[in-house]
Amino acid sequence: MAAAQRIVIENCSIATVDADDTEYASGHLVLAGNRIEAVGAGKAPEGLENVVRRIDATGHLATPGLVNTHHHFYQWITRGLATDHNLFDWLVALYPTWARIDEPMVHAAARGSLAMMARGGVTTAMDHHYVFPRGCGDLSGSIIRAAAGMGVRFTLARGSMDRGEKDGGLPPDFAVETLEDALAATEETVGKHHDASPDSMTQVAVAPCSPFSVSTELMRQGAELARRLGVRLHTHGSETVEEEKFCHELFGMGPTDYFESTGWLGEDVWMAHCVHMNDSDIAAFARTGTGVAHCPSSNARLAAGIARVPDMLRAGVPVGLGVDGTASNESGELHTELRNALLINRLGAHREAALTARQALRLGTHGGARVLGRADHLGSLEPGKLADLVLWRMDTLAHASIADPVTALVLGAAAPVTASFVNGRQIVENGRLLTADEDAIARATREEARRLARITAQD
Repeated sequence: MAAAQRIVIENCSIATVDADDTEYASGHLVLAGNRIEAVGAGKAPEGLENVVRRIDATGHLATPGLVNTHHHFYQWITRGLATDHNLFDWLVALYPTWARIDEPMVHAAARGSLAMMARGGVTTAMDHHYVFPRGCGDLSGSIIRAAAGMGVRFTLARGSMDRGEKDGGLPPDFAVETLEDALAATEETVGKHHDASPDSMTQVAVAPCSPFSVSTELMRQGAELARRLGVRLHTHGSETVEEEKFCHELFGMGPTDYFESTGWLGEDVWMAHCVHMNDSDIAAFARTGTGVAHCPSSNARLAAGIARVPDMLRAGVPVGLGVDGTASNESGELHTELRNALLINRLGAHREAALTARQALRLGTHGGARVLGRADHLGSLEPGKLADLVLWRMDTLAHASIADPVTALVLGAAAPVTASFVNGRQIVENGRLLTADEDAIARATREEARRLARITAQD
């Protein structure tokens, strides 16, 4: 630390989201290299060496960077379609289009998805990519390149599907892989790209898509592969009542029991959605430490229902927030999910006691880091943790009259991001990306969306 270049941030409110929810009305942060060296009340210590920058953050709230735990980047170029469908009908409507994606489309879509999240305070992103049409190019590599170029910490959940239409699945047969090809390609992706170090900017998880698009053998062997390679596991689970019915009809049991029978419960697993969970399901997740990616906007968009997040948290289930794919959450932003998680859960059984503003912030920061298996190094502002943090401006018209800055961030309008740091490097300044040309990304995504639409119309 002594030789590291330091950045000093002072005069801001700080929500550390540590184990005690420590907060400072006016405090300081010292970044040394890619780590947080100090955080506390008042001014930074005197006499610090190698200070290359001082930031007067008066009027701002500092929080850990937001952590996204579920997304589908490729859907950026199919936004605004099938807007009045439930999940299964939506998938049937969109799979014929998604089955025609290729590497340039996926790269452009990944950059669009990452840019939107990064400029809104996300410092750790993930992508669950599971559509690999034959001859489509290096989709995993193109997504990882996009994240590296954006400067965002990243987890690629290398997905797969081997249950096409001929086997009773929803995706076209030419858009699914064989069991052997899926496992081999996943292992190759882990070997080429996964970095298990604490400072890692890129990690890879094993991620068969869902029970209704994947064979039992792919689920079982996927879990075995992940544990042999020492990486995490991710899939969709218990998203809709239709999925629950499907599992009972096909497997003779509900989703959670099916997951347990295939090795898919454990501290190294996290599931997207988990909307339709009974008490026994929640107890199984709590007992095994299985995590949940809560996606409130997507669940509302597809009329999937309200996940029992308050009950999960009380039982000790790890829960983070997810944007989900931008074909079911067109905003593509995670900071709006803080507000939506709080509001939508208050429509459930617990009403006004469902979630607080601080619990919502924890879901989007420390909760997400825990779900991704990185809470020892991410998700809170504490000495020794990675320097991933956001300065939210709270003194503008939108927030200035709300006395409590955390309440302002969660319940108020989307707060402007003055600065976002990842690994000690600033990637956003005054709401604009420093690592990419937003206008060029917008043009590229528009062009690729139109190209995809033309190709689909011709078939």
